[in-house]
Amino acid sequence: MFAAERRQLIMEMVRANGAVSLRELARVVQTSEVTVRRDVRALEADGHLDRRHGGAVLPGGFSREPGYPQKTLLSPVEKSAIADLAATLVKDGDTIMVGAGTTTQELARRLARVPGLTVVTNSLLVAQALVHANRVEVVMTGGTLCGGTTLVGNDAEQVLHEMRATKAFLSGGGLTAERGLSTANMLCASVDRAMVESATEVIVLADHTKIGAHSMFPTVPTDTITRLVTDENAATHEVSAHELNALADYGVQVDLAPLGPSAQPLTQAIPPTQSRPIPLPAQRRSERAPGRRG
Repeated sequence: MFAAERRQLIMEMVRANGAVSLRELARVVQTSEVTVRRDVRALEADGHLDRRHGGAVLPGGFSREPGYPQKTLLSPVEKSAIADLAATLVKDGDTIMVGAGTTTQELARRLARVPGLTVVTNSLLVAQALVHANRVEVVMTGGTLCGGTTLVGNDAEQVLHEMRATKAFLSGGGLTAERGLSTANMLCASVDRAMVESATEVIVLADHTKIGAHSMFPTVPTDTITRLVTDENAATHEVSAHELNALADYGVQVDLAPLGPSAQPLTQAIPPTQSRPIPLPAQRRSERAPGRRG
């Protein structure tokens, strides 16, 4: 495929989905991530899209919310790893709230065997993932169906305000230390805020493509986020590594989920009580350089 054809296809994917990872772009255009990264840089220079660490978004800084079919294609390996790690944070007998999203749906699939668990959710996908879980009680918020998968509106928010939970697991379209968690849907943002107000701990699930990105509507301020579970790729990109350190400075516990079948969970990767920054890629190279001399 010629460069012009690749770049046209890349633009079409970004326009259709709002945000696409480099890995997914490389898979679709059947080339390497290095080549795709070069194409994305050229398209950004021409004003066709904006680069984000690990991917590309619509120009202007705010990504449009992709539909559910598109979301399921984005970062599936990372979402699975994040869900594996997040599931270890849920204990027998917990009452938790789980927001809408494909990453939270992955988490729900792993909670079916937690005895005595109560899951409060506004997501039909989360509820569906737990429909055959005999030991898990699922409480739906009610409300108005949005996008075919999510319940929103005053009824949903009122139910959440009347309940209490030990933890709320939320995802979104972007996460920065400055703005916190954000989403492209105003109604979903209101429901997420209601979950935050009713939970003791707020745990954000966001893959590395979301770290440093912005969506239109803020949902969770940084100083109310207890914990972030992201994938280990977030520590390998300069922009997202800076964001992770800034989030830790706000007191957010950052956990990096390892990728690969033999990897072990990296829990408490960046405790807020420690001031250990994540080494940036350039720093790692300079630190290793002396060992290669001689």
